[in-house]
Amino acid sequence: MISRPLALRLREAGLRWRPQAGDRFQLLTQDMDSTGTEAFTVSDMTIEAHTYPSGTVLGFNGTTEWALDSVALEDALWFPREDQLREALKHTFRRLERDDEADGWRVTCTFRGEDRTHLADSPEDAYALAVLAEVEAAAS
Repeated sequence: MISRPLALRLREAGLRWRPQAGDRFQLLTQDMDSTGTEAFTVSDMTIEAHTYPSGTVLGFNGTTEWALDSVALEDALWFPREDQLREALKHTFRRLERDDEADGWRVTCTFRGEDRTHLADSPEDAYALAVLAEVEAAAS
């Protein structure tokens, strides 16, 4: 799972979340650091996404330890999985490779005709950094 600070950066850059089963999230209102945090998982049984004209809420179906009925989507922080990050890169993704010299993982993408690489400790973080760069570039 990517770090909370990286998930926040993706959110602030404008990466949009359309909740589906298996997605992990945390509540933005919780006082959490990047190490020991509680994450929830969207599931058809326990936490379901409900879309209304006023917005999307995540409904807690009474089987979690939290005394929550629901939380607005804007109050939740999504932690995209590796496959979702790769999908967000679409046709720009070129390769993921282990960089033993840097002791990390490198994602290479072609964006606007230029190869860009993103190095991180894990494949998930490398993908997230690549998505972040593309979302930020597209917004400018």
